[in-house]
Formats: sequence, C-alpha cells, structure tokens
Amino acid sequence: MKKSIQTLYFRLSTACFFLLVNSVNAQDGNGVAGIEAASNQVSGFFRSGVTLMYAIGAIVGLVGAVKVFNKWNSGDPDTGKVAAAWFGSCVFLVVVSLVLQSFFGAPANP
Repeated sequence: MKKSIQTLYFRLSTACFFLLVNSVNAQDGNGVAGIEAASNQVSGFFRSGVTLMYAIGAIVGLVGAVKVFNKWNSGDPDTGKVAAAWFGSCVFLVVVSLVLQSFFGAPANP
C-alpha cells in the first residue's frame, strides 16, 4: 500500500514536471523584445540624465563654494573640513555619472 502511494506520487510529480516544461517552452519570446525596447528607451534618456547630473553637480559646487567662502571670511576653524565635504560631494556626482556611462555602455557626448 505504501509503495503504491509513493509510485503514484512519483508519477504525478513527473507528469506535472513535464507539463510545466512544455508550457515554458510554449512561450512565444515577446519578453526579449520587451527588454530590448526598454533598453532602447533607457539609452534614449541617458544623455539627458548625465547632463542633469552634471548640472546638479555644478549647482552643488556653487552652493558649497559660497558656504566655504562665508566660513572662511568669518574665521571658522573647520573651513577645511567643510570644503573637503563639498568637494567630495561634487566628485561623487561626477563619478556616479561616469559609472552609469560604463554600466549602460552609452557615451554621454552626442
């Protein structure tokens, strides 16, 4: 009795497996076309995104320069730390745009 239940379970499992494999093979492959279309759309918006990153970096740099200038004129002793932090944030934004360029494999220059 126990062996017949195990045999039945094995046969049902095997049948379900083969049905699953057949249904997976029956897919028509539109997923690949969808992924390629999404990749083309991302590449289309990539140049404007990199330009936006550079613009944000420029604005952050200007704001940081004004803050460092104000601290330097007021004679604060931690001016060097503040300048390094703002400079580091600008470098980070530039590095992020370069990493995105290498990740997506698209040049930022038109």
